[in-house]
Amino acid sequence: MTRLIHINLDDSNLPTPTAEIENERKVAVFDLLEDNSFTLPQDDRPSGPYKLDLAIKERRLVFDINTEQGEKAAEFHLALGPFRQVVKDYFQICESYFEAVKTQTAGQIETIDMARRGIHNEGARVLIERLEGKADIDNDTARRLFTLICVLHFGGTHG
Repeated sequence: MTRLIHINLDDSNLPTPTAEIENERKVAVFDLLEDNSFTLPQDDRPSGPYKLDLAIKERRLVFDINTEQGEKAAEFHLALGPFRQVVKDYFQICESYFEAVKTQTAGQIETIDMARRGIHNEGARVLIERLEGKADIDNDTARRLFTLICVLHFGGTHG
């Protein structure tokens, strides 16, 4: 009951993502729906499982959370500022990785991929911190949500 069962990204105002970014998005959504941990503080909120609408509105990251039956469970807005640098770093390393796959040796690709995972972990850590008191998520869920935040944050134009 403490999980997400549906994820919708509001990317209606974003440019069409690159093939690599669209693939990252699909994998993140698939992996999230297969295995995630998402708990809201119960207070007087309805219990899960939950449907998540994720969007950027007025330069804020919006989590709109409803129950399986469509009952509003929570909505919170996070400032994008704390994510900006790590998202930028993540896209830069992803660009390097996508280029390396085409021309570099397996060892060089692995080195870049290790750096990419490190930055991804940093993004997950920032997300967990920003959600403190609003939602409890595990590290794997945070990593996958961070991927989706990257897709929204840069509008699919980097990668």
